[in-house]
Amino acid sequence: MARIQTWEISDEFWVLVEPLIPDSPRVSCKTYTRKPGGGRKRKYSDRQYFAAIVYVLRTGIIWNAFPREKFEGLGSAAVHRKFQQWASAGVFRNIWRRGLIEYDELEGIAWLWEAADGSNIKAPLAQESIGPNPTDKGKKRNKTQSACRRAWRPLVARRDRSQPA
Repeated sequence: MARIQTWEISDEFWVLVEPLIPDSPRVSCKTYTRKPGGGRKRKYSDRQYFAAIVYVLRTGIIWNAFPREKFEGLGSAAVHRKFQQWASAGVFRNIWRRGLIEYDELEGIAWLWEAADGSNIKAPLAQESIGPNPTDKGKKRNKTQSACRRAWRPLVARRDRSQPA
């Protein structure tokens, strides 16, 4: 069996994801009365949209750099709109939840033990232990005045601009 790319959707994975995708995530205030079978037929399937969304998320490209030729002319705006609709409908949260349940059944998750990455939080005692930041040398704040310079003050007294001069 040939190895698939990380953004390609296998048939086995699509069987798991397809029931989680809502039929009509479109929210509209208008009500339409259409004849059965009326309206324009969908050009792209939900699987194509899902594959395109996974491609953007796995490769890390921006939405506007989406390659149309890889997905039969599917545009970046349509893919992004479908992503927003499905995200607000909770599709990706449900996929994540289902994946966690499946992994918990296969391997088991130690739910009692948790770890948090605190690398994005400032350490409260770091400044005391390492000293001032060397990149702050050029900044003028918190500097003491040299003895030969006078303190800055304007040459003219401030006036109330609402009053005539």
